[in-house]
Order: sequence, then C-alpha cells, then structure tokens
Amino acid sequence: MLEEIRIGSLGVIEASTLELGPGLTVITGETGAGKTMIVTALGLLLGGRSDSGAVRSGARTARVEGVVHAAPLPAFTAAVEDAGGEVEDDRVVLARNVSAEGRSRAFVGGATVPVSTLAGIAEPLVAVHGQSDQHRLLQARAQREALDRFGGEALAALATAYADLHERLDATERELEDVVASARDRAREADLLRFGLGEIEAVEPEPGEDASLALEEARLGFADTLRTAAEQAREALSSEQGAPDALATTSAARGLLDGVREHDPEAGDLADRLAEVTYLLSDVAADVASYAARVDTDPARLATVSERRAALTALTRKYGDTIDEVLAWAAQSAQRLFELDGTDDRILELQAQQQQLRDELAAAAAALSAARTEAAGRLADAVTAELALLAMPHARLTIEVRQHEVPAPDGITRGAPLQVEKRWLRFTASGVDEVELLLAANTGSDPRPLHKGASGGELSRVMLALEVALAGTSPVPTFVFDEVDAGVGGAAAVEIGRRLAQLARTAQVLVVTHLPQVAAYADRHVVVEKSSDGSITSSGLTVLDDAQRVSELSRMMAGLADSDTALAHARELLEVAGPARALS
Repeated sequence: MLEEIRIGSLGVIEASTLELGPGLTVITGETGAGKTMIVTALGLLLGGRSDSGAVRSGARTARVEGVVHAAPLPAFTAAVEDAGGEVEDDRVVLARNVSAEGRSRAFVGGATVPVSTLAGIAEPLVAVHGQSDQHRLLQARAQREALDRFGGEALAALATAYADLHERLDATERELEDVVASARDRAREADLLRFGLGEIEAVEPEPGEDASLALEEARLGFADTLRTAAEQAREALSSEQGAPDALATTSAARGLLDGVREHDPEAGDLADRLAEVTYLLSDVAADVASYAARVDTDPARLATVSERRAALTALTRKYGDTIDEVLAWAAQSAQRLFELDGTDDRILELQAQQQQLRDELAAAAAALSAARTEAAGRLADAVTAELALLAMPHARLTIEVRQHEVPAPDGITRGAPLQVEKRWLRFTASGVDEVELLLAANTGSDPRPLHKGASGGELSRVMLALEVALAGTSPVPTFVFDEVDAGVGGAAAVEIGRRLAQLARTAQVLVVTHLPQVAAYADRHVVVEKSSDGSITSSGLTVLDDAQRVSELSRMMAGLADSDTALAHARELLEVAGPARALS
C-alpha cells in the first residue's frame, strides 16, 4: 500500500507530506484549498499526463514522491527490479518531476525510467474514481470488464479459452486469405519451375561434367599438336633412328664411371645413381611412347563433346555458374514445386481447420455467455443489496447480457459471423456478448441504462456499490475516491461513509469529500488548509487529532467551527460512525 505522498511546488501546495496507512483516510478542506491536488499528484505517480500549468507559480519544477510498502506485492517488486530500480527495506520510492517548461521525468526505485514504464508499474496499485470514472462506467466495455472481474477465476478461464480460440481462428483465416489470394502467383511460379526442371531433366547433367568435358574438348582440339610433341619427346629420350638420345648418353656416362669404380668408391656411387636415372628414363620413354600412340584425332567425338558442352552451357546461363550449382537449384526447385503443388491441399486443410475452430469458438462463446449471464444475476443482486444500504431502498440494478443477431453469411470468410445456438452472431476478441447495466431507481419504474436512468448522485452510489461488490475480486490494494459523493446528502451520505468504511476493511481507501457524514467514518482525517501572506497563497496538509476532527466536522456541517450545536452534532456523528470504522 501507499505509506506516504510527498508533494512539492504543485499547484497551491508548496511542500507537504501526506502520511497514509491502512483503513479509510479522508481529505477535507474549504473549496479552493487544493484538495484535488492530492488526486492530481496521484495521477502523476500513476504515469498520467503532466501539465506544466500545475507547477506552482515561481517554481522551476513540481515533484511528487510516493512511498510504497512492497512486501505483499511480489509482482510489483519484480517489475521495479526489472526496470532497474531498488527495493530497500521492502519499500519503493516512485517519483515524478514536471518542469515549468513542460518536461517530465519519472523515477522508480531511484532509477530514471520512461513515463510509460512508471505507468505500467504503478497503475495496478491504485484505482482512482472520480467524475470521469462515472463516465467510464457508462461505457459498455467497462461494464463488461466489471462483470468479468466479478465472475472470478471460472469466468476468467472461459474468457481466456475463448480468446485463445479467437486468436487461432484469426491466424488461420489470415493464412487462408493469403494462400487463396496468392494462388495465381503460386501457379505462375510453379509453371516456371516445371519449365526449368524440364530443361535440366532433358539434358541429364552429371556432377562435375562441365569441367571434365572442358578438359576433353581441349585435348581433342589439339590432338595433332599433342601427338607430335609426344613423338619428338620419345625420340629425344630413346631414338629408333640411331640419333643421340638421352637414354644412350646416360648409359654411356654410367659405363665410364662404372669402369673406374675400383679406384674410387665415390665414382661407384655416381655410377649407381646414373643407373637409377637410366631405369627412370627408360620408364618415361615407354610412357611417352604409349601416350603418343593413344593421342588420336577423333572429329566425331570432338563434335559430340562440343555439342554436349553447349547444352550444359545453356543450363549454366540460367540456373547456376556450374553444373553442380544447376543440380542444387534443381533439388531446391523440386522441393518448392512440391510445396506449390500442395496449395490446393493446403487450402482444403485450412478450410477444414477454419470450420473446426469456428465450431469450437461457437461452443466457447456459448459457455462464456452462460457464465456471464449467471454472474450478471449474482452481481446485480449484490449491487442492489448495496444500493439499499446506500439510501436507495427501492432501487434495482439489473445486468443484461445480450447478443445481436446478424444475417447469415453468404460464405465462410474471415471474420464472418458464427452460429451459436441457431443464431448468427458477430464475434470479437472478448466474445459475442454486450453487457449493459440497467437501473430502476424507484418502485414500478422500468430499468433504464445508467446514462438515462441515474442522476449524478445515484450514479455515484451505483459506482460505490459496484466497487464494494467487486472488492473481494479486485487485485487493486488502494482505492481513491475523488468526491464521488457529489450530489448526495443526508442519510445517503451516512450510508456512503459506512460502505467506504466496509471497503476499507479489505483495502486502503483514500477519499476526497465535502460531506461530514462521510468524513466521520475515517480512520485518519487530513485537512487541506490554505494560507496567504498577502502575495502568495499556499496550502498544507494536517492530520487531525480527535478534538480537531470535531471542529472540522462542525465547520463542514454548519460552516461554523465553534458553534456549540454544530460541535455537538459532530461529536454525535463520530460516535455513530465509531463502530463501523475499519480500524475500530
């Protein structure tokens, strides 16, 4: 919960600290004293929009700090640490600076963060209710969310299951739309792939064939030159015409050295080496002779190789730099063609999946509607009972859960209506239901929508009754009510105070009020006092003791803080409220 709010240079408040605690805290003060600055400060801490006009005249920056006791809030603590902030002694300081030039800075646990991050971390801590929230309560979406929250975990599970099915159906229908829309392009792509694969299949290339044929063509093209060179090389190595050759010369050199072997061992070693050379020359001469015999001119083979190379070159111009790349393209294209040829099967598969998901979604929508209808009856009874305690004994709240039928669709397309219990209904991410709160304020009157059937004071009480009914299901630890008792007085005001005290038994409640009947039920009473030195007006916050509370309640009732009659009435009011206070 919030333990402390420190405000500096915000509106008429120069520097004040508001210490908070469990139970019900009320804030009172004369009109214009600055009570709403408390709510404004809270709005800034929750990441609300900043207004440079709220910076106190003459100040450079307005600053708001809030100290949060984070021990019972593990999700909040984790969010603070994820943002780079620190939790010290189970407490976190949230802060917001607004400059006179309009710049805004946010801090979480000492770390500077974007305002959006502050909002995401702090907003779940506090629920602020004011005149604007009454208008929000008139919106169908807010009424449906309130009902779903009251439905608890069982309804939440049904809503989650429905939302999951809706998301899956939407994804399936998106894919189906894309596949159908791209069918022509896919057919064109398939035709191109078939043509290319047909060309490659007609040639039937082998891996590395282009390189081997290039070598063979070069050899066939220069066959005469190669044969002549080989024959001349053979003649130089081993002549058949008796001309000097390498083999004869080497053999002669070997014989000369071999003849003087007995005179010098080194000469013998050289002779042995020449013998090895002689054997090697003999082998080479034989290999050259064999090569010369094998090199032959074959015009027919040359023509065949050239023709084959031309066919392979036609493929490499289109499908890859080498035949190996052409074969890799063919393998990939065959797989792609398999996928493209399966388009019709994929369409049929997606259509079947679409129908199955629509059937499942229709069943989930029916279950969700039934759960909402059941919860609507319970919530309406609970709020009606609360209204009776808020001086509206004849009021009756009903919650209508309805679905609007639409014409049957011509075909099943994306987002088309679905059939639920023989009715065609438009489905959204939240279901097929419209939820509306209806109020019959008096006996015999027909229930009417809140914006037509409730006055400002009645709407305030409906909202408070709804919040009390939802208190057990609300995860919000702190509630702030900004003059939601406007337009209410007398016995109704007493009951509002009593119900706020009841709500404060399970949550921290902060109320800005002008009604003494509400203020009497507070566990802590804070007054906003305005002072002026003739040139500058300032407001400060003071926590009242028992005697001061009597005086303030007297002022609120009669406008006279020292009237004996008003003081007596104030004491009586405090005595009546005492047993109902949250911390009594």
